[in-house]
Amino acid sequence: MKKKVSIDFDGTLSRKDVQKFAKRLIDEGHEVWIVTSRFDDAEGLAQNWNWIPTQNQKLFKVAEELGIPESRIKFTNMIPKIEFLLEKGFAFHLDDDESELFDILESKDSCQPLNVGHSDWEYFCKEILNS
Repeated sequence: MKKKVSIDFDGTLSRKDVQKFAKRLIDEGHEVWIVTSRFDDAEGLAQNWNWIPTQNQKLFKVAEELGIPESRIKFTNMIPKIEFLLEKGFAFHLDDDESELFDILESKDSCQPLNVGHSDWEYFCKEILNS
């Protein structure tokens, strides 16, 4: 059964090994989302942070290379990611931010928090996808 998964960008999908894994998931038919704490371009410009759109170009480039449509990119504008993930049917969220992962764990949502900083992150992602 194909599943919906969420992956952080900075420190996670910005890594080549995670990009390779995400591409495999997409090729297998899973629905891969980027959920990032970053500010979106509109919010950045509203705050007069003119560098935000340039910074986000790398994210959009990686998404395009992997085949992740812009409609599956969520900028949370520094709001906890669980507020977006909650009750949306994500199988897991892969991140390097332990506070974000703890928020997901505490929520009791079906989305499983996985830490990309652990050496066995890929094994646990696959376990969840195969369950």
